[in-house]
Amino acid sequence: MKEKIEQILGEINAFEASSKEDLENFRIKYLSKKGLIPSLFGDFKQVAPEQRKEIGMLLNDLKNQAQDIINNLQGAFDQQSNQKTLIDTSRPVSHFSGARHPISIVRREINSIFERLGFVISEGPEIEDDFHNFSALNFPPEHPARDMQDTFFIHKDPDVALRTHTSSVQVRVMEQGKLPVRIIAPGRVFRNEAISARAHCIFHQIEGLYIDKDVSFADLKQTLYYFAQEFFGPSTKIRFRPSYFPFTETSAEMDVSCNICGGSGCNICKYSGWVEILGCGMVDPNVLEACGIDSKTYTGFAFGMGIERITMMKYQINDLRLFFENDLRFLQQFETHK
Repeated sequence: MKEKIEQILGEINAFEASSKEDLENFRIKYLSKKGLIPSLFGDFKQVAPEQRKEIGMLLNDLKNQAQDIINNLQGAFDQQSNQKTLIDTSRPVSHFSGARHPISIVRREINSIFERLGFVISEGPEIEDDFHNFSALNFPPEHPARDMQDTFFIHKDPDVALRTHTSSVQVRVMEQGKLPVRIIAPGRVFRNEAISARAHCIFHQIEGLYIDKDVSFADLKQTLYYFAQEFFGPSTKIRFRPSYFPFTETSAEMDVSCNICGGSGCNICKYSGWVEILGCGMVDPNVLEACGIDSKTYTGFAFGMGIERITMMKYQINDLRLFFENDLRFLQQFETHK
Protein backbone atom coordinates (compact mmCIF):
# COMPACT_ATOMS: atom_id res chain seq x y z
CA MET A 1 0.00 0.00 0.00
CA LYS A 2 2.88 2.34 0.69
CA GLU A 3 3.88 2.19 -2.99
CA LYS A 4 0.30 3.05 -4.05
CA ILE A 5 0.27 6.03 -1.76
CA GLU A 6 3.59 7.31 -3.14
CA GLN A 7 2.35 6.81 -6.70
CA ILE A 8 -0.86 8.76 -6.13
CA LEU A 9 1.06 11.46 -4.26
CA GLY A 10 3.27 11.96 -7.30
CA GLU A 11 0.22 12.20 -9.56
CA ILE A 12 -1.57 14.85 -7.50
CA ASN A 13 1.59 16.94 -7.05
CA ALA A 14 2.07 16.96 -10.82
CA PHE A 15 -1.56 17.91 -11.49
CA GLU A 16 -2.33 21.15 -13.33
CA ALA A 17 -5.81 22.50 -14.10
CA SER A 18 -6.73 24.96 -16.82
CA SER A 19 -10.43 25.13 -15.94
CA LYS A 20 -12.93 24.37 -13.20
CA GLU A 21 -13.96 21.27 -15.17
CA ASP A 22 -10.41 19.89 -14.88
CA LEU A 23 -10.50 20.56 -11.15
CA GLU A 24 -13.84 18.80 -10.72
CA ASN A 25 -12.56 15.73 -12.63
CA PHE A 26 -9.54 15.70 -10.31
CA ARG A 27 -11.81 15.76 -7.26
CA ILE A 28 -13.97 12.94 -8.57
CA LYS A 29 -10.95 10.78 -9.42
CA TYR A 30 -9.16 11.15 -6.11
CA LEU A 31 -11.60 12.30 -3.40
CA SER A 32 -15.13 11.24 -4.35
CA LYS A 33 -16.73 8.31 -2.50
CA LYS A 34 -15.43 5.91 -5.12
CA GLY A 35 -12.18 7.80 -5.68
CA LEU A 36 -8.69 6.39 -5.33
CA ILE A 37 -7.92 7.89 -1.92
CA PRO A 38 -11.16 6.71 -0.18
CA SER A 39 -10.54 3.25 -1.65
CA LEU A 40 -7.13 3.20 0.01
CA PHE A 41 -8.82 3.99 3.33
CA GLY A 42 -11.10 1.00 2.66
CA ASP A 43 -8.05 -1.22 2.20
CA PHE A 44 -6.47 0.09 5.40
CA LYS A 45 -8.06 -2.67 7.50
CA GLN A 46 -5.88 -5.21 5.69
CA VAL A 47 -2.67 -3.49 6.78
CA ALA A 48 -0.57 -5.34 9.34
CA PRO A 49 -0.99 -3.91 12.88
CA GLU A 50 2.67 -2.91 13.19
CA GLN A 51 2.40 -0.82 9.99
CA ARG A 52 -0.93 0.88 10.67
CA LYS A 53 0.50 3.93 12.42
CA GLU A 54 2.90 4.75 9.56
CA ILE A 55 0.40 3.94 6.79
CA GLY A 56 -2.37 5.88 8.56
CA MET A 57 -0.21 9.00 8.75
CA LEU A 58 0.71 8.68 5.07
CA LEU A 59 -2.94 8.30 4.08
CA ASN A 60 -4.00 11.35 6.06
CA ASP A 61 -1.18 13.43 4.55
CA LEU A 62 -2.20 12.28 1.08
CA LYS A 63 -5.83 13.24 1.61
CA ASN A 64 -4.87 16.63 3.06
CA GLN A 65 -2.53 17.44 0.17
CA ALA A 66 -5.18 16.56 -2.38
CA GLN A 67 -7.72 18.75 -0.59
CA ASP A 68 -5.20 21.63 -0.35
CA ILE A 69 -4.61 21.46 -4.09
CA ILE A 70 -8.36 21.67 -4.73
CA ASN A 71 -8.80 24.58 -2.33
CA ASN A 72 -5.90 26.58 -3.77
CA LEU A 73 -6.94 26.08 -7.37
CA GLN A 74 -10.60 26.81 -6.56
CA GLY A 75 -9.55 30.07 -4.91
CA ALA A 76 -7.48 31.04 -7.93
CA PHE A 77 -10.38 30.35 -10.32
CA ASP A 78 -12.82 32.31 -8.12
CA GLN A 79 -10.44 35.28 -8.02
CA GLN A 80 -10.13 35.28 -11.80
CA SER A 81 -13.91 35.12 -12.11
CA ASN A 82 -14.39 38.04 -9.68
CA GLN A 83 -11.87 40.17 -11.55
CA LYS A 84 -13.76 39.60 -14.76
CA THR A 85 -17.16 40.44 -13.28
CA LEU A 86 -15.94 43.52 -11.35
CA ILE A 87 -14.67 45.29 -14.46
CA ASP A 88 -17.55 46.89 -16.33
CA THR A 89 -16.22 49.28 -18.98
CA SER A 90 -19.75 50.42 -19.85
CA ARG A 91 -20.34 52.01 -16.44
CA PRO A 92 -19.85 55.76 -16.07
CA VAL A 93 -16.79 56.87 -14.13
CA SER A 94 -17.48 57.86 -10.50
CA HIS A 95 -16.24 61.30 -9.49
CA PHE A 96 -16.26 60.41 -5.77
CA SER A 97 -12.59 60.18 -4.82
CA GLY A 98 -13.17 59.22 -1.19
CA ALA A 99 -13.69 61.17 2.01
CA ARG A 100 -12.38 61.21 5.53
CA HIS A 101 -14.75 59.48 7.96
CA PRO A 102 -16.62 61.93 10.24
CA ILE A 103 -15.20 60.18 13.32
CA SER A 104 -11.69 60.79 11.96
CA ILE A 105 -12.51 64.43 11.19
CA VAL A 106 -13.72 65.14 14.72
CA ARG A 107 -10.96 63.13 16.37
CA ARG A 108 -8.32 65.09 14.48
CA GLU A 109 -9.98 68.40 15.40
CA ILE A 110 -10.13 67.49 19.11
CA ASN A 111 -6.50 66.34 19.04
CA SER A 112 -5.47 69.64 17.48
CA ILE A 113 -7.18 71.71 20.18
CA PHE A 114 -5.51 69.87 23.05
CA GLU A 115 -2.16 69.81 21.30
CA ARG A 116 -2.28 73.60 21.32
CA LEU A 117 -2.51 73.35 25.11
CA GLY A 118 0.62 71.22 25.30
CA PHE A 119 -1.01 67.78 25.45
CA VAL A 120 0.70 64.95 23.55
CA ILE A 121 -1.04 61.92 22.03
CA SER A 122 -0.53 58.52 23.68
CA GLU A 123 -1.86 55.15 22.55
CA GLY A 124 -2.09 51.68 24.05
CA PRO A 125 -3.31 48.13 23.34
CA GLU A 126 -6.98 47.37 22.74
CA ILE A 127 -6.65 44.04 24.58
CA GLU A 128 -5.93 44.78 28.21
CA ASP A 129 -5.36 42.98 31.51
CA ASP A 130 -7.45 43.51 34.63
CA PHE A 131 -4.87 45.71 36.35
CA HIS A 132 -4.66 48.37 33.63
CA ASN A 133 -8.35 48.29 32.73
CA PHE A 134 -9.86 48.10 36.23
CA SER A 135 -7.74 47.54 39.33
CA ALA A 136 -5.28 50.42 38.89
CA LEU A 137 -8.26 52.74 38.27
CA ASN A 138 -9.74 52.03 41.71
CA PHE A 139 -12.48 49.64 40.52
CA PRO A 140 -13.25 47.36 43.50
CA PRO A 141 -13.72 43.63 42.75
CA GLU A 142 -17.50 43.91 43.15
CA HIS A 143 -17.89 46.89 40.78
CA PRO A 144 -20.67 46.21 38.17
CA ALA A 145 -18.43 47.28 35.27
CA ARG A 146 -16.52 44.06 35.82
CA ASP A 147 -19.59 41.96 35.01
CA MET A 148 -19.95 40.12 31.72
CA GLN A 149 -22.85 42.43 30.75
CA ASP A 150 -20.39 45.29 30.19
CA THR A 151 -17.06 43.72 29.27
CA PHE A 152 -15.89 41.45 26.45
CA PHE A 153 -13.52 38.97 28.09
CA ILE A 154 -11.01 37.03 25.97
CA HIS A 155 -11.49 33.24 25.98
CA LYS A 156 -13.47 33.50 29.23
CA ASP A 157 -10.32 34.68 30.98
CA PRO A 158 -11.37 37.16 33.71
CA ASP A 159 -7.93 38.78 33.59
CA VAL A 160 -7.88 39.62 29.87
CA ALA A 161 -10.51 41.69 28.06
CA LEU A 162 -11.13 44.22 25.32
CA ARG A 163 -10.56 47.60 26.94
CA THR A 164 -13.72 49.35 28.07
CA HIS A 165 -12.12 52.83 28.08
CA THR A 166 -8.85 54.46 27.08
CA SER A 167 -8.13 55.16 30.76
CA SER A 168 -5.90 52.08 30.53
CA VAL A 169 -3.53 54.19 28.40
CA GLN A 170 -3.34 56.74 31.21
CA VAL A 171 -2.30 53.97 33.63
CA ARG A 172 0.46 52.81 31.30
CA VAL A 173 1.78 56.36 30.96
CA MET A 174 1.70 56.98 34.73
CA GLU A 175 3.57 53.71 35.35
CA GLN A 176 6.54 55.07 33.43
CA GLY A 177 7.05 57.63 36.19
CA LYS A 178 8.05 60.44 33.81
CA LEU A 179 6.47 63.49 35.43
CA PRO A 180 4.83 65.84 34.74
CA VAL A 181 2.28 64.08 32.51
CA ARG A 182 0.07 65.91 30.00
CA ILE A 183 -1.47 63.48 27.50
CA ILE A 184 -4.62 62.71 25.54
CA ALA A 185 -5.47 59.12 24.68
CA PRO A 186 -7.75 58.69 21.65
CA GLY A 187 -8.83 55.23 20.62
CA ARG A 188 -11.43 52.56 20.08
CA VAL A 189 -13.12 50.89 23.05
CA PHE A 190 -15.57 48.02 23.49
CA ARG A 191 -18.54 47.36 25.75
CA ASN A 192 -21.10 44.58 25.67
CA GLU A 193 -24.13 46.71 24.87
CA ALA A 194 -27.12 46.27 22.58
CA ILE A 195 -26.69 48.11 19.28
CA SER A 196 -29.24 50.87 18.64
CA ALA A 197 -29.48 54.39 17.25
CA ARG A 198 -27.98 55.72 20.50
CA ALA A 199 -25.57 52.94 21.55
CA HIS A 200 -23.04 50.52 20.07
CA CYS A 201 -20.69 47.80 21.29
CA ILE A 202 -17.78 49.63 19.61
CA PHE A 203 -17.15 53.34 19.98
CA HIS A 204 -14.34 55.87 20.26
CA GLN A 205 -13.09 57.94 23.16
CA ILE A 206 -10.57 60.68 23.84
CA GLU A 207 -9.36 60.85 27.41
CA GLY A 208 -7.03 63.43 28.89
CA LEU A 209 -4.65 63.38 31.85
CA TYR A 210 -2.58 66.13 33.46
CA ILE A 211 -0.40 65.39 36.51
CA ASP A 212 1.99 67.84 38.13
CA LYS A 213 2.54 69.64 41.39
CA ASP A 214 -0.32 71.90 42.53
CA VAL A 215 -2.79 70.94 39.78
CA SER A 216 -6.29 72.04 40.81
CA PHE A 217 -9.91 71.73 39.72
CA ALA A 218 -9.66 75.30 38.43
CA ASP A 219 -7.02 74.09 35.94
CA LEU A 220 -9.42 71.40 34.79
CA LYS A 221 -12.27 73.88 34.34
CA GLN A 222 -10.16 76.33 32.34
CA THR A 223 -8.81 73.55 30.11
CA LEU A 224 -12.28 72.24 29.27
CA TYR A 225 -13.69 75.75 28.88
CA TYR A 226 -11.01 76.46 26.27
CA PHE A 227 -11.83 73.21 24.48
CA ALA A 228 -15.58 73.89 24.41
CA GLN A 229 -15.18 77.38 22.98
CA GLU A 230 -12.63 76.26 20.39
CA PHE A 231 -14.71 73.32 19.22
CA PHE A 232 -18.32 74.52 19.56
CA GLY A 233 -17.79 78.27 19.14
CA PRO A 234 -16.95 81.32 21.27
CA SER A 235 -20.52 81.75 22.54
CA THR A 236 -20.56 78.26 24.10
CA LYS A 237 -21.32 78.07 27.81
CA ILE A 238 -20.38 75.19 30.10
CA ARG A 239 -21.62 73.87 33.40
CA PHE A 240 -20.39 71.16 35.78
CA ARG A 241 -22.62 68.76 37.71
CA PRO A 242 -21.39 66.55 40.58
CA SER A 243 -20.97 62.91 39.60
CA TYR A 244 -19.12 59.74 40.59
CA PHE A 245 -16.31 57.82 38.90
CA PRO A 246 -14.10 55.28 40.70
CA PHE A 247 -10.88 56.85 39.40
CA THR A 248 -11.58 60.53 40.19
CA GLU A 249 -12.49 62.46 43.34
CA THR A 250 -13.93 65.11 43.09
CA SER A 251 -15.88 63.97 39.98
CA ALA A 252 -18.16 65.88 37.63
CA GLU A 253 -20.01 65.70 34.33
CA MET A 254 -19.72 68.65 31.97
CA ASP A 255 -22.52 70.02 29.81
CA VAL A 256 -22.28 72.56 27.01
CA SER A 257 -25.00 74.89 25.82
CA CYS A 258 -26.74 73.34 22.83
CA ASN A 259 -25.18 74.70 19.66
CA ILE A 260 -28.23 73.67 17.62
CA CYS A 261 -30.86 75.79 19.36
CA GLY A 262 -28.56 78.21 21.15
CA GLY A 263 -29.88 77.06 24.51
CA SER A 264 -33.56 77.72 23.80
CA GLY A 265 -34.46 74.01 23.69
CA CYS A 266 -34.74 71.39 20.93
CA ASN A 267 -34.95 67.63 20.48
CA ILE A 268 -31.14 67.34 20.44
CA CYS A 269 -30.82 68.75 23.97
CA LYS A 270 -34.18 67.29 25.04
CA TYR A 271 -35.46 70.86 25.40
CA SER A 272 -33.13 71.55 28.33
CA GLY A 273 -30.71 73.83 26.48
CA TRP A 274 -27.76 71.69 27.62
CA VAL A 275 -25.96 68.61 26.25
CA GLU A 276 -23.67 66.38 28.32
CA ILE A 277 -20.39 65.76 26.51
CA LEU A 278 -17.85 64.39 29.02
CA GLY A 279 -16.98 63.20 32.49
CA CYS A 280 -14.04 64.56 34.46
CA GLY A 281 -12.50 65.06 37.88
CA MET A 282 -9.38 65.13 40.00
CA VAL A 283 -7.37 61.89 39.84
CA ASP A 284 -8.08 59.80 42.92
CA PRO A 285 -4.97 59.47 45.16
CA ASN A 286 -5.45 55.68 45.14
CA VAL A 287 -4.92 55.69 41.35
CA LEU A 288 -1.74 57.74 41.68
CA GLU A 289 -0.34 55.41 44.35
CA ALA A 290 -1.25 52.29 42.32
CA CYS A 291 0.87 53.68 39.47
CA GLY A 292 3.82 54.52 41.72
CA ILE A 293 3.20 58.29 41.99
CA ASP A 294 3.42 60.07 45.33
CA SER A 295 -0.08 61.49 45.90
CA LYS A 296 1.20 63.85 48.61
CA THR A 297 3.47 65.59 46.12
CA TYR A 298 1.50 65.36 42.87
CA THR A 299 -2.11 65.97 41.92
CA GLY A 300 -3.84 65.78 38.56
CA PHE A 301 -7.05 65.87 36.61
CA ALA A 302 -8.55 63.55 34.01
CA PHE A 303 -11.43 63.76 31.55
CA GLY A 304 -13.01 61.56 28.93
CA MET A 305 -15.44 62.12 26.08
CA GLY A 306 -17.13 59.97 23.44
CA ILE A 307 -16.21 61.03 19.91
CA GLU A 308 -19.46 59.68 18.44
CA ARG A 309 -21.62 61.87 20.67
CA ILE A 310 -19.70 65.01 19.76
CA THR A 311 -19.74 64.08 16.07
CA MET A 312 -23.50 63.58 16.18
CA MET A 313 -23.86 67.06 17.69
CA LYS A 314 -21.52 68.67 15.20
CA TYR A 315 -23.18 67.22 12.10
CA GLN A 316 -26.73 66.68 13.53
CA ILE A 317 -26.60 62.91 12.95
CA ASN A 318 -29.44 61.07 14.69
CA ASP A 319 -28.37 57.41 14.28
CA LEU A 320 -25.05 56.21 15.67
CA ARG A 321 -25.12 53.07 13.50
CA LEU A 322 -24.40 55.17 10.40
CA PHE A 323 -20.78 55.51 11.54
CA PHE A 324 -20.19 51.77 11.07
CA GLU A 325 -22.18 50.94 7.94
CA ASN A 326 -19.78 52.36 5.29
CA ASP A 327 -22.71 53.66 3.24
CA LEU A 328 -21.29 55.82 0.43
CA ARG A 329 -24.37 58.03 0.47
CA PHE A 330 -23.53 58.95 4.05
CA LEU A 331 -19.75 59.26 3.59
CA GLN A 332 -19.99 61.43 0.45
CA GLN A 333 -21.39 64.24 2.58
CA PHE A 334 -17.93 64.64 4.16
CA GLU A 335 -15.96 64.77 0.90
CA THR A 336 -15.03 68.41 1.51
CA HIS A 337 -13.46 67.55 4.90
CA LYS A 338 -10.44 65.56 3.67
